Amino acid sequence: MSGVLAELRKKPLNWLLVFVPVVMAAERLRPEAHTALFLLSVFAIIPLASLLSEATESVAAKTGDAIGGLLNATLGNLTELVIAITALRAGMLDLVKASIVGAVVTNSLFMLGGAFLLGGLKHHTQEFNPANARTQAGMLLLATIALVVPSAVARVDQVNVSSYMLPLSLGLSCILLVSYALALLFSLRTHRDLFASAGGEEHGEAPWPLPAALVALALSTIGIAVVSEIFVGSVQQAATSLGMSKAFVGFIVVSLVGAAAEMTTAFSAARKNRVDLAVGVAMGSSSQIALFVAPVLLILSYFVAPAPMDLNFGGGQVLLVLLTTLTVSFVVSGGRSAWYSGVQLLAVYAIFAVTAYLFPN
Repeated sequence: MSGVLAELRKKPLNWLLVFVPVVMAAERLRPEAHTALFLLSVFAIIPLASLLSEATESVAAKTGDAIGGLLNATLGNLTELVIAITALRAGMLDLVKASIVGAVVTNSLFMLGGAFLLGGLKHHTQEFNPANARTQAGMLLLATIALVVPSAVARVDQVNVSSYMLPLSLGLSCILLVSYALALLFSLRTHRDLFASAGGEEHGEAPWPLPAALVALALSTIGIAVVSEIFVGSVQQAATSLGMSKAFVGFIVVSLVGAAAEMTTAFSAARKNRVDLAVGVAMGSSSQIALFVAPVLLILSYFVAPAPMDLNFGGGQVLLVLLTTLTVSFVVSGGRSAWYSGVQLLAVYAIFAVTAYLFPN
């Protein structure tokens, strides 16, 4: 346990954990200070997400590839899942949908683009296993098709009644979940040899002991759940006072906060020339959001939200996911990257971010 505490103290991001009690105290003393609560909750969620990510990796490393893969699928995006469930309970379905699309776009473009840029600035060219990248891109394309169908039907045929859209969305969600489960089976069991690292990178640091990892997992999950209540409760008023559109908050802010821990892992891995790990973290997280988190949230909305959610994301949001999938597929198809590959992905992300920022409320 002392070794785990020493590791925590060495990581600068963990010093932000001081904001967890600060935001809880501020919420009790000044519940009307929405902007301050929003900013404090952002600083509190980031280190909690990092702690959750490290604990999840340690638990998964102790349970073997098959169970570990399932744990990563379930817990790897738990930060985004907890924030979205809190928003579902508050009836903010538009914020949930924007955060889902934003997470897919942010992980695929910003996280992967930043990793390619930082890794390319240190290494002339970097190689990674294209089979893994193509599989993840194919999974994103599958999710995009599932989003396009209800959105296209709602607009082209003007069939947007709940008696049709809700059962359609529920059926598509079940298909996505089954597809993701089979993708795990494919990559972790039947065709693991196709997903071996292209560069033969050395393994990372030793995982935490299992009891310490489970304790950290439980505490960080509870902390994220509590802080997410404050975050969601203050986000709309804070967005107005800070001059941000609701689309920008859901699409950019929520997704960046939720993915902060994974970004540090991907960026660090790319700088160490462990680009297979960076690609796996970024694209794997995107496919988890699209094929696992989104369907789970839709099913949960029947139990926790005032009204069920559907997969009618709107033409603009579906277009962003489709363009993201096509862009990433093109950039990773060769299995090689350089710093300008990262610039290309980041430029597309910047275009989307400016569009969301200027989008009228």
